[in-house]
Amino acid sequence: MTDRVPAVFEALDCSAEGAPKQLPGNRPVLHRCVTARPTKRPFVKNVILARLSVQHLAAIGECLEPIVLKERMVLQEPKNPVEHVYFMETGLVSLRIVAAGSMLETAVIGYRGVVGASFLWGGHFSTHQSVVVFPGSAHRIRVDDLRRIMKAHPEVRDHLFEYVQALTFQCVQAGLCGVRHHREQRLASWLCLASEAVDARVLPVTHDYLSSVLGLRRAGVTETLIRFEEQGLIRKMRGVLQIDDPKLLEEKACCCYKLVSAAYASSSVRPLSEEQAS
Repeated sequence: MTDRVPAVFEALDCSAEGAPKQLPGNRPVLHRCVTARPTKRPFVKNVILARLSVQHLAAIGECLEPIVLKERMVLQEPKNPVEHVYFMETGLVSLRIVAAGSMLETAVIGYRGVVGASFLWGGHFSTHQSVVVFPGSAHRIRVDDLRRIMKAHPEVRDHLFEYVQALTFQCVQAGLCGVRHHREQRLASWLCLASEAVDARVLPVTHDYLSSVLGLRRAGVTETLIRFEEQGLIRKMRGVLQIDDPKLLEEKACCCYKLVSAAYASSSVRPLSEEQAS
């Protein structure tokens, strides 16, 4: 095994092949790697990839391809085969249950996680719809390649399972939150979790979107956001929402926010070994 990190982490070159399905409005763009510069440890924002040793990062990097995530792209559909896993770098993906014309969001996935983790449970089909909410980028790998790498390098498998535990907890907690907590708490929790998932305080989100994914009346969402703005927690601008006081917003959130946030934090606290830090 070489310590050379593949070109996928070095540069991007546009290509239109192999693009995933998307909702109407935008055309996805796939990027492929070009020439690489030898390096021991490249910068990757994805938490799972960042925790890997140089050796394991090089192994998985041989099979990764960078991809640009456009808003409204559908990465996976329910009951369809899971063909790829997406290691998120930037942007936000909504994980949803879709049935009988209705939709409920169960989790949001940003740079701390991956899209398509259901294959780890042995399933061949997706149980959720995965839709890009905020545009960004990811590294994509075929499921068959990832299975082979996990068999040869158990550390990769271990990091993925730690993340899946946190993701599963968020999905379960979302069900409890939807029936137990009131509108203000749920909105504050969503904003806090989304902000953490993308590591930013400016969120390109609309009242209509929050209403649809949380199952709330749009008028109620607008009323609550106006109240948040009057209290100095957020600032609403056209098409975006800025969090001005994250600490106070966290106080408005229900307990679900802290529980889910802690679950993700614990899934990525394993200390770097000497080899990883080099």
